[in-house]
Amino acid sequence: MALFEFNDDSYTLGNVREVDTRKITVLVNSDKDLRKARVGQLIAVQLSGASESWLIGMIDKVIKAVVAQTPVQETEEGELEDIEPLGDTVVNTVKITLMGAAKWNALDQRFTFSRSLDHVPEIDSVCYVLKDAHLEEFMRVISESGDDEHSLELGVYKLNESAKAYVDGNKLFQRHAALLGSTGSGKSWTVASILERSAKLPSSNLVVFDLHGEYKELGYARQLRIPGPDEVDSDDDSILFLPYWLLNSEEIQSLFVDRSEFSAHNQVVVVQDSITEQKKAFLEENGRSDLLKSFTLDSPVPFSLEKVMAKLTHLNEEKVQGSRGPKNGPFNGEFSRLLVRMASRLNDRRYGFLFNGPEKYHRYDSLASIAEKLMGYGQEKPSIKVIDFSEVPADILPVIVGLVARIIYQVQFWTAVADRRPVAFVCDEAHLYLPRKEGNPVERRAVEAFEKIAKEGRKYGVALMIISQRPSDVSATILSQCNNIISLRLTNADDQATVRKLLPESLESLLEALPIMDVGEAMVVGDSVLLPSRIKIEPPKEKPLSATIDFWSRWQEEKTNPDFSIAVENMRRQSRAKHQS
Repeated sequence: MALFEFNDDSYTLGNVREVDTRKITVLVNSDKDLRKARVGQLIAVQLSGASESWLIGMIDKVIKAVVAQTPVQETEEGELEDIEPLGDTVVNTVKITLMGAAKWNALDQRFTFSRSLDHVPEIDSVCYVLKDAHLEEFMRVISESGDDEHSLELGVYKLNESAKAYVDGNKLFQRHAALLGSTGSGKSWTVASILERSAKLPSSNLVVFDLHGEYKELGYARQLRIPGPDEVDSDDDSILFLPYWLLNSEEIQSLFVDRSEFSAHNQVVVVQDSITEQKKAFLEENGRSDLLKSFTLDSPVPFSLEKVMAKLTHLNEEKVQGSRGPKNGPFNGEFSRLLVRMASRLNDRRYGFLFNGPEKYHRYDSLASIAEKLMGYGQEKPSIKVIDFSEVPADILPVIVGLVARIIYQVQFWTAVADRRPVAFVCDEAHLYLPRKEGNPVERRAVEAFEKIAKEGRKYGVALMIISQRPSDVSATILSQCNNIISLRLTNADDQATVRKLLPESLESLLEALPIMDVGEAMVVGDSVLLPSRIKIEPPKEKPLSATIDFWSRWQEEKTNPDFSIAVENMRRQSRAKHQS
């Protein structure tokens, strides 16, 4: 049984004249045949002696070159000299990148496509253009090869919109993924489409870091939010408090300690000692002295920050007896600025989700309840969790996002292998908290947490999906671990260059289309996709709140001024709910 039967010359492109590892050059005999070639079009080359095996390639470049022929002859003295030119010759060439092979699978009794190349074509092999019924037949093979129990349907192929485009759901998350695209290219729709399909699985487990509240109305997701200043006193189950004792020593230092101060080292040492003392006291009070043997400074054990500050105040004001009477203690005056910074944080209601949570968040079993809220799945609990970080102050946003990721990762790490359930982080607007250039200790803490997950998370069932409109601003270490790239339209040259570095050289030609793709079109490349190609993403049924405002259309509406006093009150209350002035 043959996959392709080219019965006439209308599909013939030319003959192979040059072969490299994954590149071939085809000599095209006539201008008529050259007009069949289009950049991005698929071609087929049959392997010699294998009637049921075809190599599939993609056209990178179409060249029509005029070559001036100047023959030479040998003189009596043995030297070469030019003779009268014979005229110009046109050489038509097509350069092609081999994408894989379509073979007959005797076990499954069907043709399948594989990206591995066991053979390369012979010189003078005939190259055919895939179009019309032949293209439809090949795309059917691609769709059938990808349509299995592990498949995630993204949309349709631009080459043939009747063929559905699938990615391997296992490989998409196992090898991490990056979803990149300029503003307005369709990133949020693509994310929502993936979430919508994932939500249909019985026990999928995805956590979305939502920085602008774009996904807060998805009906199939459990909505959690970090409380703003006006919600600190609320105890709604959808509110996610993150008590300060969950922070590790480095995160606490980044919040309170100014490394530029002369006394910074003493501040760090004394704060760590005080926290250790309070954590040990908590374990003893709760009858868990058995844990003291394995206790460390970063053990997630509640402690009283007020008592830590009281000790710092005592040391800051301490007087000791000297030979001539009382004198300043060894730390007298060294913690004044530290105490002011700590008091400022504690009294600022914007940080209430850290320092002013309900009492139930300061118990021995509080962490288990938080983990269940973040990681719970099954029939009674939505498998998709959307965490709204829009109320978190920008100066500590990286620490808080990194804290949530670290909690989930550590709980996953210490879960028994038999009970461990894979979890994926969907990191929206990743450039805001995972920057390439870490400007301060706060950003470094988050980047370090995610870099660890990017390098080691696969072993413990923790995956990353990095989403950004500025990939050039995202940590290079994290992006380099993403073996699946879903790139929508990218217009910035730096961002395009960043994506190129993530892909093999043989696929660079695909990226030339990045700035000219339509909204909702994506270039999908990586381990999870059979054929690296352009895909038209199918819109989700439930749309995210990310629609671009039509300025000119809105300006044409007859409207009167809103009540700006309400907006001012909302600003003062730090809440978008309507309040009467």
